[in-house]
Amino acid sequence: MSPEVRIDLYSDTHTLPSDAMRQAMASAEVGDEQHEADPTTNRLQDMVAELLGKERALFMPSGTICNIIAYRVWCQPGDEVICDKTAHTIHSETGAPAALAGVMMNPIDGTRGQFTAEQLMEAVRPYKRNKPKSRLVSLENTSNSGGGSVWPEALVADVAAAARDAGLKTHMDGARLLNAVVESGTPAKDYARHMDSIWIDLSKGLGCPVGAVLAGDADFIERAFVFKHQFGGAMRQSGIIAAAGVYALDHNVERLAEDHENARRLARRLAQIPGIRIDASEVETNLVFFDVTDTGRTADDLSAALREKGLHIGAMGPMRMRAVTHLDVTEAMIDEAADIIAQVVG
Repeated sequence: MSPEVRIDLYSDTHTLPSDAMRQAMASAEVGDEQHEADPTTNRLQDMVAELLGKERALFMPSGTICNIIAYRVWCQPGDEVICDKTAHTIHSETGAPAALAGVMMNPIDGTRGQFTAEQLMEAVRPYKRNKPKSRLVSLENTSNSGGGSVWPEALVADVAAAARDAGLKTHMDGARLLNAVVESGTPAKDYARHMDSIWIDLSKGLGCPVGAVLAGDADFIERAFVFKHQFGGAMRQSGIIAAAGVYALDHNVERLAEDHENARRLARRLAQIPGIRIDASEVETNLVFFDVTDTGRTADDLSAALREKGLHIGAMGPMRMRAVTHLDVTEAMIDEAADIIAQVVG
């Protein structure tokens, strides 16, 4: 049996719904979502559409299905989606773009998960009968494997303008978009106005047990609903889980700034531990990546040793680890986590 985890920095997906969120879920008014008759789900969708400045939004079981449905709407099988080489959709969605949308991924060698308009234009294929057609550009904000980096709105605008000039549609994987919003001060609408489709996750920093919401114009959402059915993502009385999202948008957005400060606090502490390599200045939001090569131990080995001490941090490669702050992690836990890491490494 694994030791009890007292401090869970493995992922912000490990957040637990608060008592108040559970109460909101238990008392939610519900109906048949597939007939657009669930009032709580409809309310959540309206809230997200308003937040992102889009005509409509659609409640989904996960962020992965948001990405793949957007690809399926915008692309034909054999088409190409352009994204950064670190994109979650390439590395952590079980090949869903190929399996479910039949699309190819064309990765750009960006910087910390971001790329420029010039890099995009270099990646767009000129039309030729024997080549895949570049159809969509997909941005991830914040960039997970980019260290939680925040896309500047001006860069998003430049990339989107280049995409339009090339005849491409634009999509944003907004799994941690609200982290970017809180950290940068850029309203969600300002990011979203450059995108043809965009989604936000509910089950990460917002603390919900499940769900994401995809947004776009009315025609896009109507087509997305078809693929939601086809992929098995349509639900019935989904208001019970949508209520968590309503609660989170009302209560858990601005507090994301606390997670960012805790992440920076952890990064500063890690930078003082011999054997740990980290540039604390690169920690922008709630993701803290660090290299353990100089400890003489692998990331898997250290992860297991920390778990024995009640601290859960994941290995993201042979020598790379990731700690993620979230609403269930306090400042005191951050200090204790740093002490445990120093003890185990030392």
